[in-house]
Amino acid sequence: MLQPFRLALALALVTGAVAWAEQAPGARVRRERPVTVASTPTGPLPVVHVAGDTPTVFLFSSPIQRKTLTFDESRIRVLDAGERSIIVQPVANLGDGERQEIGVFFADGHQPTRAAFVLVTDPADVDSRIDVQRPEPPNTACQPTAQAPAPKPEDFVLLGYVDAKGVTTSSRKGKFDAVQGLNWDSIVAFRGTGWILAAVTIVNGPDRPAWTPREATFVGRAGIPLRARLVAEKPGAILPGEAERVLAVVDVAETQADLVFTLEVRGDGGHLTIPGVRFPKPAAEDAQ
Repeated sequence: MLQPFRLALALALVTGAVAWAEQAPGARVRRERPVTVASTPTGPLPVVHVAGDTPTVFLFSSPIQRKTLTFDESRIRVLDAGERSIIVQPVANLGDGERQEIGVFFADGHQPTRAAFVLVTDPADVDSRIDVQRPEPPNTACQPTAQAPAPKPEDFVLLGYVDAKGVTTSSRKGKFDAVQGLNWDSIVAFRGTGWILAAVTIVNGPDRPAWTPREATFVGRAGIPLRARLVAEKPGAILPGEAERVLAVVDVAETQADLVFTLEVRGDGGHLTIPGVRFPKPAAEDAQ
């Protein structure tokens, strides 16, 4: 009774094998491989092979801010974007020498803050799955007492944080609000190559408890939050009636436009919001 079924199954398997064998010589080889993102904003971007007839799945090791995706919609389609994954496919095979960039920010704000890739089409293979990895932090377990050397001006140029355009700045003075209690006295916004930094002097009201800033976020006009690294000039709590300076820094994509954000600094039992923090567009390279 089972012999006809087994015969049909065998024929189906043979037919499928023959069809695959006939298609294989002209088909691209599908690859699944890990890719490590660039460790600095100016580092070389990993290359991913895409094809118009094959979706490419990016799987990330940590959550991403899918609303920060950047790509050329006329050439690349994003079929789906989740908390830890993106599925992309070019509208058609990319031409010879054509390189399309796609990037997205991680949600945790840790370095590197952004994952970016160069998409190309290769006649021989296509990446069907990319396991996105972030560079491992340097292992300092063998040198627990080692202290990093103090940065020098030349380091910023060698690391690519400052180029021929230099650094642009803007500054504002705050207004004390006795009702709010937690205020800012002044802010200076710095913009360099692939990064922005806000240095803000926070004033704690005399009737407030000691307050420790914990995290900072830049929110753009589109409502997309960018988690920043927060560095206190003097770590610890800001005592009642005292003022301390904190730095909020985040990596951003290159653009020639002014950037305007709302800076939110949060801590235990309160937060501070500074709207309209402007980072002027980069200066021209040939400016004298």
